[in-house]
Amino acid sequence: MPRPAALPRALDTPPPAPRTARPDEATALAALSRPFVRSGALRERPVSLYAAHAADFLVLEAPDGTLDGCVGLRAYPADAREDGELAGVVYNFCVAAHRQGSGAGAGLLRAVLVTARARSLGALFTATTGSAGLFLRHGFTPTAAHRAPRTWAQSLDPRRDARVLIRTW
Repeated sequence: MPRPAALPRALDTPPPAPRTARPDEATALAALSRPFVRSGALRERPVSLYAAHAADFLVLEAPDGTLDGCVGLRAYPADAREDGELAGVVYNFCVAAHRQGSGAGAGLLRAVLVTARARSLGALFTATTGSAGLFLRHGFTPTAAHRAPRTWAQSLDPRRDARVLIRTW
């Protein structure tokens, strides 16, 4: 019986694990997000915000050093929620067009879930104007904005008609 051909080395090497962004990558984070801002899927954020909050972001770095994806995770204190539980918000989640459908987004989301558990966040929230399919496949469910951290929920633009989702453990 013939043996299957060996995979080229590039296909058989696992993709790099997501890592925390660095402040000097703020311009790259903004550039990666720009197509999603133009489409209305993301809110525009200044480069200075990406620099100030670089530690919020997990990124996927391509072999050439460019960023293929990013996702922010911000923790909110317990008093920021109606039920008093420590929570987090997943935001600015995007994957470069050439990596969409490759599992890159799922890898980033799994990394966020691991990070949230390690930080003892009892719930994760996100808002999306898209189908939410990836979030739903990873245990998020629709919820009301008032269950989320107050300052984040108040920052949502009602004109965007985003769905709020929650993931608990």
